[in-house]
Amino acid sequence: MITIRREPGGAILHFERLNTVRQLLHRLDEKVNSVLVIRQGRLLTPDLHLKDGDEIVVRSVRSSG
Repeated sequence: MITIRREPGGAILHFERLNTVRQLLHRLDEKVNSVLVIRQGRLLTPDLHLKDGDEIVVRSVRSSG
């Protein structure tokens, strides 16, 4: 299981089957340039693979006002 924490807001999501960051972004209906995807303090690119047990932060980079 992969755990996703959305920022801002702190919503927690769990996904059973995701192979890549690109698949994660598709599931979240996010564009590559609209969020930062972070694992253990490192930014991930869309082609990187995710593995069971990963804890991922998806941080919005859009201006909110």
